[in-house]
Amino acid sequence: MTKTTLTGLAALAAALVLPAVASAQSLGAAGTLPNTFDRPASQAPQTPQAQVTVPSDATITPSDPARVAAAETALKATIAAMQAGTPNYDAMTPDLAAKVREQAATVTPLIQGFGTLNGLSHVGTQNGAELFLVMFANAPTQWIINLTPEGKINALLFRPAPAAPAT
Repeated sequence: MTKTTLTGLAALAAALVLPAVASAQSLGAAGTLPNTFDRPASQAPQTPQAQVTVPSDATITPSDPARVAAAETALKATIAAMQAGTPNYDAMTPDLAAKVREQAATVTPLIQGFGTLNGLSHVGTQNGAELFLVMFANAPTQWIINLTPEGKINALLFRPAPAAPAT
């Protein structure tokens, strides 16, 4: 993936707040999710393939294994559906589904361009939403996903994973 494509992805990801996480809007019962993707990082846990940056003001809490498993399953299914060009709107809340429909013509080819999903790892939980590092053949990315108590996706955000700082 070229630098231009990744730069475009960063701009789109900032706008692709499904429904509107970047402006720190409410996630309903889950509380609020600040726009932590645009803040400086103080921690950078290592993974075998990439580095995840955790913002200095982020409060990462221990995760409930059942919630993480449900979020991971939903995220994998969402990515697979988007790469197939058939987003599963039934898996989303009506508000999120409307936002995805609005942006599908732009977002679907972008996610398809990431290439094969090579794996993902859970980073932590912040304000009820699950944070993942998702590795594709052509791009490492970071994703935030939140599920309602009924299991519907009500927030989804992705962006390129930040480059590892030079040591």
